[in-house]
Amino acid sequence: MVNTRPAAHQPPSAPADADSNATAELSWPLTTWQGWHHFATTAPVSPPQPGDPPRSTDERLAYHSAFVTIRTPAISQLTTQVRTLMILGRHQQTTARPSLIVTGPAAAGKTTALLNVGRACHLAHTRKNPPPPGSAHATAPVAYVLVPPGATAKTLITEFARYLGIPVTTRMTQTQITDAVCHTYTHAGVQLVLIDEIHRLNPRTTTGAQTADLLKDLTERLAATFVYAGINVTDTPLFSGTRGAQLAGRATLITCGPLPARHGTHRPFRDVITDIENALDLHHHKPGTLPRHAPYLHQRTAGRIGSLTRLIRQAAITAIHDGTERITKTTLDAVQLDHLAELHNRPTPSR
Repeated sequence: MVNTRPAAHQPPSAPADADSNATAELSWPLTTWQGWHHFATTAPVSPPQPGDPPRSTDERLAYHSAFVTIRTPAISQLTTQVRTLMILGRHQQTTARPSLIVTGPAAAGKTTALLNVGRACHLAHTRKNPPPPGSAHATAPVAYVLVPPGATAKTLITEFARYLGIPVTTRMTQTQITDAVCHTYTHAGVQLVLIDEIHRLNPRTTTGAQTADLLKDLTERLAATFVYAGINVTDTPLFSGTRGAQLAGRATLITCGPLPARHGTHRPFRDVITDIENALDLHHHKPGTLPRHAPYLHQRTAGRIGSLTRLIRQAAITAIHDGTERITKTTLDAVQLDHLAELHNRPTPSR
């Protein structure tokens, strides 16, 4: 009989020295605690500040590659909702805690919003609950899991196990792995579970239904708030049938869609462009140039934040390489974007 009660298995060790562990941690994906810990605790890149010494060309190229996270309305809404639901479900024990689903088209910033909220939760928890002096292990307040393609209940629960380094053998059953995950996640203090690519689940199939049932089981056994993200989730089978009704009855839906050019008296898309422009590190770029091109940029990107930031970052990198150090409409025109954005921007043939 395989021992599935990992009493001796501790939450992953917190890195003792950031410098000596930086290289090793970079090789870990976000779907492992080591990778997540590195992501959450590494200070995000910051835009140039007045009085800062000028950055080298390589530093500025690296900066525009990583770039800052632009706070969109979806990020603000998700942050507020997650904080509220975590408090709401903190002492709930009889039924599954309320959850959230972030939905929207591709390149709309869903994963960025998910990771931003997860990092904020991780940092807030560790500030309030630092590990005891001399402790070799840290709590793991956040878990980040990707639904694998063609997910079955066993492959998905194995992803949960992999995140915290829980040993899994081929002889272990799904039930045994689930018990080990629930035991270790509870011991590690996981409070927020982020599940990305949820649109890959199809409860209309036998394996999809079993996987959906597994998630329901986890929400009832773990004292954590679950947040899912996926492409156009409401158009998928996730919300259909009995299982879909259960999910819809427990989850708050947050739409991370394209930003409108106008919303009443506000211009949210132009505001985001201004924030991106203010974060650029170019020597000769004239402030106000990009907001003036807001209608053109909205047409190019269909209002998708992912396509917009990619377009401007690529233009900035080009401006550094060619020495112009500024972004113009000509620079933007020369950038070839993702196929979805280019398809939207393609002129309709005249008849």
